[in-house]
Amino acid sequence: MQLLPALNSGGVERGTVDFARALVAAGHESIVISSGGRMVEQLQREGSRHIAMPIHRKSLASLWQVRPLRKLLTELHADIVHVRSRVPAWLTYLAWKKMPAASRPRLVSTAHGLYSINRYSAVMAKSEQVIAISQCVRDYLVENYPKDLQRPPQIVYRGVDTREFYPDLPLPEDWLANTCAEFPQLRDRRWLLLPGRLTRWKGQEDFIDLMARLAEKHADIHGVILGGSEPNKAHYEEELKQRARDLGIADRVSFVGHRADIRYWYRQSALVFNLSQRPEPFGRTVIEAAAIGTPIVGYDIGGPAESLRACFPEGLVAKSDPEALYKTTCALLDGPALSARLTPEFTLENQARHTIEIYQSLLTEKSAAAGEGSNARD
Repeated sequence: MQLLPALNSGGVERGTVDFARALVAAGHESIVISSGGRMVEQLQREGSRHIAMPIHRKSLASLWQVRPLRKLLTELHADIVHVRSRVPAWLTYLAWKKMPAASRPRLVSTAHGLYSINRYSAVMAKSEQVIAISQCVRDYLVENYPKDLQRPPQIVYRGVDTREFYPDLPLPEDWLANTCAEFPQLRDRRWLLLPGRLTRWKGQEDFIDLMARLAEKHADIHGVILGGSEPNKAHYEEELKQRARDLGIADRVSFVGHRADIRYWYRQSALVFNLSQRPEPFGRTVIEAAAIGTPIVGYDIGGPAESLRACFPEGLVAKSDPEALYKTTCALLDGPALSARLTPEFTLENQARHTIEIYQSLLTEKSAAAGEGSNARD
């Protein structure tokens, strides 16, 4: 059983749905509890059960969900309960803790982020086994939550489904023609792609500045900023467009919004960029592009750097070094064609196998403890 706030979009949500599909494929019963969202239909279509509960609100009123959640855990007899976000984690922890120790499920959490250091975030370290999605996250947990951890966190990198992202992925018929009809400026150009939601620390400003320099030397390139802005941050997209206008490259950078067909944008691009200004726990765009073989350029910080170091070290650049960013990009554009390569630890298959091994280890431990208790009573 996996619990998270909602199933709309984002790395945690995609990871939950991907892993649920892998659980079903491995013959396990998969249940997801969330407040709902547009990915529920896919989840159910792929064999998992979804239970809707309002476990997403950061409010004291959410505590009313503790008792119903405890009742649900008791009725469903889950072997493993896996929490992936702080509000669901608190509600689950409070429900789970008052269940009889001998009959309650094993409690697992995945730390998907570098959470703020406080009691609210500490719940992600209180489970019986914490999974960290990168070495960066593991080190952060060990440094900041040593008293809450029951045992050392285990690293399980997020994985790409290699049935969806793979070298030589064919473009659907008319995909390129239709895309260029929507964005005519992309026609007959080499695309440089920066995927990610529009927010100040994702690196769009650095990307636009880079495009301004590259445009002077490379007439055939075009920048693509893929990702939508949050409803309360629509003004930032206009700021970025104004920056491109001020630099005289408004016709060399396209804002294409959120795209469900991102894998084809990776496939068609000459280079993919990850230019986050602060350490991120993981870099899904890095491994997705690597799975298709497209070279990636990214700053040497946080989780994305771990993925890049494994899959395409030629693209690593010191953070906030515009000269190094420019030179690395030029070298990749002008030099021999290179391909990124996804290493096995970043596949969904490996992620699922490793996570299930952790589950089985916890269940074996519980079974052994139960046996010892029975022998002691005898």
